[in-house]
Amino acid sequence: MRLLQHAAIALIFIMMNSVTGSAQDKKIVAQYYNSGFAIGHDTYNAISAASNGKIYYVLSSQSIDTGGMMYSFDPGTGKVDFCGDITEACGEKGTRAISQGKSHVRFVESAGKLYFATHAGFYSMVDGMEKMGIPPAGYKPYPGGHFLSYDLKSGKFENLGIAPHNEGILTMNMDTVRGMIYAITWPTGYFITYDLKTKQVKDLGPVSGEGENGAGTAFRTLCRAIAINPLTGHAYLTNSEGAILQYTPGTGKLVKIEEDMKKDYFGLYDPSSPGHMGYNWRQIDWSPVDQSFYGVHGNSGYLFRFDPAAERITVLDRITSKVSKESGMFDQFSYGYLGFILGPDKRTLYYLTGAPIYDQGKRVKGKDRTAMGEAKGLEDLHLITYDTRTNTYTDNGAIFYPDGQRPLYVNSIAVGKDGTVYTLARVTEKGATRTDLVRIPHKLVKK
Repeated sequence: MRLLQHAAIALIFIMMNSVTGSAQDKKIVAQYYNSGFAIGHDTYNAISAASNGKIYYVLSSQSIDTGGMMYSFDPGTGKVDFCGDITEACGEKGTRAISQGKSHVRFVESAGKLYFATHAGFYSMVDGMEKMGIPPAGYKPYPGGHFLSYDLKSGKFENLGIAPHNEGILTMNMDTVRGMIYAITWPTGYFITYDLKTKQVKDLGPVSGEGENGAGTAFRTLCRAIAINPLTGHAYLTNSEGAILQYTPGTGKLVKIEEDMKKDYFGLYDPSSPGHMGYNWRQIDWSPVDQSFYGVHGNSGYLFRFDPAAERITVLDRITSKVSKESGMFDQFSYGYLGFILGPDKRTLYYLTGAPIYDQGKRVKGKDRTAMGEAKGLEDLHLITYDTRTNTYTDNGAIFYPDGQRPLYVNSIAVGKDGTVYTLARVTEKGATRTDLVRIPHKLVKK
């Protein structure tokens, strides 16, 4: 039966791609899975391909009692396995504290383990913005995000440490050479480090005003991606004013470098207003071939290369969908999209981004503005690839499920060894909507 299902999907995929060569008409049929977590909610990052060929992911939860759940998917068998409850992995199951509702970071693999961090999923809405959840009577406040590891062979979790100030961990990356984890907390935006040798968490203070906990002129949208140069151990992050901050191991402080992200092509932003990423980079990834980072500015969708040795940014191309380029508009997701990664061939960049929908020739408009990270309106999802060797941009077309549904709220990406793309997106079945694993067929660029 599984072979018949795969054959049917492949046939639809071939038929839809054979219609025309234009990006507007190209369609990719994606397959979604049921991990068994009916309350799975919108998920950011929290998916990665591991060296054993499996895809690991965390499905989020907004429940105060039930936190996020971790799963693995075996592309060879098509089987989903439950790895664990991340609140339980943090030792907080049944404590009546606000649960560990999500992971907001990619997994980083080192020495047979996946390292990641946890975040809150239970919020309170204040002035249209998400704030840390206020515990109702009988519940304790959110304890703080944890650094966790997951052993790929034994399947055991290890609780490494907890973030200070009862804040969640919004952003995390790891220097696997030196055994250092770097992170930014939410909502204030403390820059914290975790040393695998000493097992100590250090708080180096706020990175940008009062972060997303600030009001008025103190508000700053926080950086969602930390870049690490494995050659030097330097860690880089941005703030919404466009500064690039560098952390040198052992110094205990962040230093602003001369280069910045404040480029005319990226647009004009008031860093103290919510609802956009300002001049922050949205996502960034290290290229061992070029010994540089490739990143994307979220709101404008511009791809850039950051050479840390020269401290220079080169703007390369706008990698939004072809339909978005033609419309001249930004994507509907207010922060731009997080689903950007360098593929396993170390030359192909993959980007899951939006595309406007047209109804009777008219662009379907969303809200003019928002005060938080959310989709301002409905749009298609496109898979963009960019060959860094030939500087070739390709819009591979719009992605749909076999029943015609659009994958929505897509802010994550992983690429398997064969180039197959995986993400986490909303799925509606029998009138109920959840977020779950989605497989998008694609082949690697030929070498």
